Amino acid sequence: MEQSDLLIWAETDLSELARRELRELHRVLQEFISRHPRFRDSLVPYEVPAGSPAVVVAMAEAARSFGVGPMAGVAGAVADAVGRKLMPSSREVLVENGGDLFLATAVERKVGLFAGPSPLSGRLALRLPPFPQGVGLCTSSASVGPSLSLGRADAAVVLADSAVEADAAASLLGNLARREEDIPAALEELLSRPAVRGALLVMGERVGAAGDLELASLDG
Repeated sequence: MEQSDLLIWAETDLSELARRELRELHRVLQEFISRHPRFRDSLVPYEVPAGSPAVVVAMAEAARSFGVGPMAGVAGAVADAVGRKLMPSSREVLVENGGDLFLATAVERKVGLFAGPSPLSGRLALRLPPFPQGVGLCTSSASVGPSLSLGRADAAVVLADSAVEADAAASLLGNLARREEDIPAALEELLSRPAVRGALLVMGERVGAAGDLELASLDG
């Protein structure tokens, strides 16, 4: 938790408000982790003390819901917190944090899919309906980026009620996808969780999707 590289889109320049919120999130998380280092290192859910900061509680609850470590949701938690801080000042808000998105929008949007070495990478997109109250769209990958994955998915994508839940859920989905034959069962497992709206898996040339995700061509 030393730095974040956020891409932010809004109807007006809210960069200073975003910076203040991000600095405060970093401060809170670093102070908590200095007192509870297992929160950072655990690969399983971690119980946090009563009265913990809101971002810590959100990460711990998402971890408990999806059976992963709390840091599996940190990028989504940061995107969530910054995005929701900006919403009173802009009806349209997008915060991207390492490929994890918080999105609040009153119109349909199309989001491109990057899946590393898969031949489907850069060819597919997800068409999303309006989400004026905000939603999370997050990706885990065994072939892209530094995040730990116990599976072999080129892209494990989850649409959920919040970005912190989508981030933790994407980690679980990626862990479940160890063979192409795992795709249907992994998607079914994710869709059984209440916060999950939709899920998608890309493994090589194979793709599976379930729930409220509409696939589209990136160019169409």
